[in-house]
Amino acid sequence: MENCVLDARPVPSTQPPHGMVQPYLVFPRPEWAALRANVPQSLGEADIAALRGHNEPVSLEDITEVYLPLSRLLNLHVMATRSMNNMVKSAFIGAPAVTTPFVIGIAGSVGVGKSTFARLLQAVLSRWPDHPNVALVTTDGFLHSTRELEQRRLMHRKGFPESYDLRQMIAFLAALKAGERNLKVPVYSHEAYDIVPDRYQVIDQPDILIFEGLNVLQTVSEQPFMASDFFDFSIYLDADTQVIEDWYVKRFLSLQRTAFRKPTSYFHHCADLTPDEATRMAHDIWRRINLPNLRQNILPTRERARVVMHKSASHAIDTVWMRQL
Repeated sequence: MENCVLDARPVPSTQPPHGMVQPYLVFPRPEWAALRANVPQSLGEADIAALRGHNEPVSLEDITEVYLPLSRLLNLHVMATRSMNNMVKSAFIGAPAVTTPFVIGIAGSVGVGKSTFARLLQAVLSRWPDHPNVALVTTDGFLHSTRELEQRRLMHRKGFPESYDLRQMIAFLAALKAGERNLKVPVYSHEAYDIVPDRYQVIDQPDILIFEGLNVLQTVSEQPFMASDFFDFSIYLDADTQVIEDWYVKRFLSLQRTAFRKPTSYFHHCADLTPDEATRMAHDIWRRINLPNLRQNILPTRERARVVMHKSASHAIDTVWMRQL
């Protein structure tokens, strides 16, 4: 790739990634890392260790080369959005603007590492002095309860669009952007594999809200609004499909040796499977449920994201694609 130099920063390729038709700026990792500028390192090894997911290696180098440039880009967008809102409200309405949360949507497949990515991004963004209050909400809290899914015969479709209470999700985002306070989000337990009764996460007008989940960029024809209508920025976490399947299986085997052994775990019945049996089960779940959902509902939304971050087989982000439109 040939680079032209302007202000000592690389000019990325505009060739769209394979299978994508939108015009993109394409940044190999070294070029993306250079866009960090002078943003200081804000996390230490102890912080990263507390935020890692199962079998997801993350290093200080990843924070420096990937998350800090991203946080700089997002900070610029936050400041520009606030400035524009203030200018428009003041000039057009003649009234001071009411600051509402800047909402970042994060999408991607099951097993691609969205949760860890979102937690790390939350930690990095919260170090910026202009927006220290950064909240994280996952769409798991908007899944229908197990009882409801069983009544609708949808347990085998968990994670598909129809398994979510989309009205509740949209109502939350609309209220958030309307400036309402102390909003309640249902809490989901991965151990119980269900919504926790009478337990809520309270969201009280943060500076930034990270909204992470499988379905955040999906379009639903019968709904007047989509979740992405309320986003100020969106990110798609990407990897090759076979690589994601490998990660999913490894995570399943890790959980089978740990979390599944708890008697309260929904998957406790899998705890005594042999390694071969557990591997076959993980591949079966992936190919029957997660792969069709990825192909039908998640991957087609990739081009709706403002930024696509591609991960290599080592979990490291190796390329960043930034949409120009």
